[in-house]
Amino acid sequence: MDKSLLLGLPILLCCFRVLSGSLLLKDNAVSEIIVQEDDYSDLQIIQCRMCHLQFPGEKCSRGRGICTATTEEACTVGRVFKRDGTPWLTFMGCLKNCANVKNIKWSVYLVTFKCCRGYDLCNEKL
Repeated sequence: MDKSLLLGLPILLCCFRVLSGSLLLKDNAVSEIIVQEDDYSDLQIIQCRMCHLQFPGEKCSRGRGICTATTEEACTVGRVFKRDGTPWLTFMGCLKNCANVKNIKWSVYLVTFKCCRGYDLCNEKL
């Protein structure tokens, strides 16, 4: 594995703001959210699966848990592929101003983002 690219990964992740939430392992994360129903009656709060670092064929190794997407955020899955299409890395979380993009060039890799807000944990199956 190319160490310089792996060291640059945190910079890529920070640029896309996927590293929101806690780095603590939270299998059964519980949070309470209070919403005042004035002008926000159509507000939909959703929870997203979070994993900052997962290699193919392995379980989440860093940042496993659940994040709560704000009104400006969506659940996202980011995947990094080698140029030949071989999966190299996956990350999930809540992302502000999320957009579906495919094959962003990043050195010798291609990065794809998929976003959803349809239901809780919708990014698990993207």
